[in-house]
Amino acid sequence: MSIHLRNLISRGYRLYTQAADSLKSPFLLALRLYWGWQLMQSGWRKLHNVTGVTEFFTSLGLPVPHFTAIAISNLELFGGALLALGLGTRIISLVLSINMLMAYITADREALMSVFSDPGKFYNADPFTFLMASLLVFIFGAGSLSIDYLVQRRAPADNRSATRNVPAETAAA
Repeated sequence: MSIHLRNLISRGYRLYTQAADSLKSPFLLALRLYWGWQLMQSGWRKLHNVTGVTEFFTSLGLPVPHFTAIAISNLELFGGALLALGLGTRIISLVLSINMLMAYITADREALMSVFSDPGKFYNADPFTFLMASLLVFIFGAGSLSIDYLVQRRAPADNRSATRNVPAETAAA
């Protein structure tokens, strides 16, 4: 393969990956807005049916079911809002991921246990999409179309780079 052809392929691939990378933030924004809104609606419905949610949590054997119902309802309502806004996303997406894992463990254990034997049952369970959305935001962050990004950009440069520029000898001390 000639050097010219190799350079052309390399440049084409670089342009392709740059174009794909430019979709990251709009994708994360769409993900956060849609699933944040869904979580907010779920939390709102639960808050307006605390008695029913408490009864359901009681049937699952959860401790202090009324308190748990109120806590989970508020987590979904306010956590969904934070997710949609892109504020504190890494923290709230971790908390939401744990919440969805607990939903699998307590309410959809059969689906959780069939993750390898019957994957359809696993990904058709209610917590799946919320869990995946939360994990995606936890792993990739909120993107540049978020309040987190604006806050990070406004932070003094010395705070952002303080941990990155510490010499190895100093960090080890």
